[in-house]
Amino acid sequence: MLRPLIIIRRIPNIDFMGLHKLGFAFSALLTIGSIVLFLTQGLNFGIDFSGGTLIEVRTQGPADLATMRATLNDLGLGAVSLQGFGAPNEVLIRVARQPGSDQAQMQAVAKLKAALGSGVEYRRTEVVGPTVGGELIQAGVIATVLALFAIAAYVWLRFEWPYGVGAMLSTLHDTITTVGLFSLLQIEFNLTTLAAILTIAGYSVNDTVVIYDRVRETTRKYKTMEFRALINKSLNETLSRTILTVSTTALAVLSLLIFGGEVLRGFSIAMLWGIVVGTYSSLFIAAPVLYYVRPRRASRAKGVEETPAQTGQAS
Repeated sequence: MLRPLIIIRRIPNIDFMGLHKLGFAFSALLTIGSIVLFLTQGLNFGIDFSGGTLIEVRTQGPADLATMRATLNDLGLGAVSLQGFGAPNEVLIRVARQPGSDQAQMQAVAKLKAALGSGVEYRRTEVVGPTVGGELIQAGVIATVLALFAIAAYVWLRFEWPYGVGAMLSTLHDTITTVGLFSLLQIEFNLTTLAAILTIAGYSVNDTVVIYDRVRETTRKYKTMEFRALINKSLNETLSRTILTVSTTALAVLSLLIFGGEVLRGFSIAMLWGIVVGTYSSLFIAAPVLYYVRPRRASRAKGVEETPAQTGQAS
């Protein structure tokens, strides 16, 4: 007979609420630091946002991306990224926008073709101007903001508006700190990274919803329990699930970071950071916010009795 996998066999009694003010202070420091880094140092925008040249090629045999990347990096054309897609012999090459007019971009393309030689078939060549890059940045910001509001609205409708406030704050914290990490390390920020940020928002709210669901259930079960103790109880009861989810997801993302190559490096770093900070924000931001913006205490479920030990827990 199979037994369910249980990470923590006995429910712990960690005083998360005793640390919540320290968590608020640390989160405020991270958020302010990320904003300052973004305003002063900015992001290392990839070709998707800064503009450049996109070339699709097909090699005679399976493409050797490492050799091609080394060859193109020696040309002095700035940032050059290669990505395999479709068949093993199909490669997408992105070259940073060259200083000057369109003539400078065409010269860079000619230089690249000369370096790759005649054994490569060039299927398409597109030049992405700075105007298109600016439009992509604007569209990315709008998509992120709309996603945050959609998440808050979803949590609000499923629970109550205080839950929506907590989910909004924790998800906003995760998004801002991820952008701050990329600004600090100057890792290339492109459309793949933006997709990772939206994925992080979804992952974070999933963890938050699980905790909120337990808070709501505990609130209905123990109507007179002190709210601080109720939040602690809910967090401790969901801790095993949180640890299991984080560890398995982190292992998968770590594999992408180690074996995924340069193309997935930014995505993997963003996801790995998002898993850690998303779990942290669910425990130390989303749940403690309910202590200050309290949801309505529902009536106790029928047939459920509260014990003195449960109702008497206090801070």
